[in-house]
Amino acid sequence: MKRETVGRQPKVTRLGYNERHAKSGINAPLPEIETFPNQYKGYEITIEIPEYTAICPKTNLPDFGTITLHYMPDKACLELKALKMYIHAYRNLGIFYENSVNRILHDVVKACRPVWATVTGTFTARGGLSSKIEARYPPQKP
Repeated sequence: MKRETVGRQPKVTRLGYNERHAKSGINAPLPEIETFPNQYKGYEITIEIPEYTAICPKTNLPDFGTITLHYMPDKACLELKALKMYIHAYRNLGIFYENSVNRILHDVVKACRPVWATVTGTFTARGGLSSKIEARYPPQKP
């Protein structure tokens, strides 16, 4: 481990992680998420995808988890088969949990322009630690 000083707090960084790892998968080409016209207003959709898997860009080991997408459609709804193919494309992609959740949210918003959306990734334990990542559109103000 390497210690650096940032302000008054020491910052501990692990050697071996680099910018390439951090940005891995963010701009990788993925299948388009198709949509269909929404016929109603004012309702919510929750989609649970328990088969998420990707590759850790640092260790090259597989990551597993459940992605939950909760959104209020505006003019378009996500087409489920296209969404499934999109999520399955992560299988061989090197990407960190945090990046995948934010990338999924970005791509969902780009595809269907919802009123609002939340993507939650609940990832299986690794080394005794489990992670739950949540991203929202529009972003919450601090």
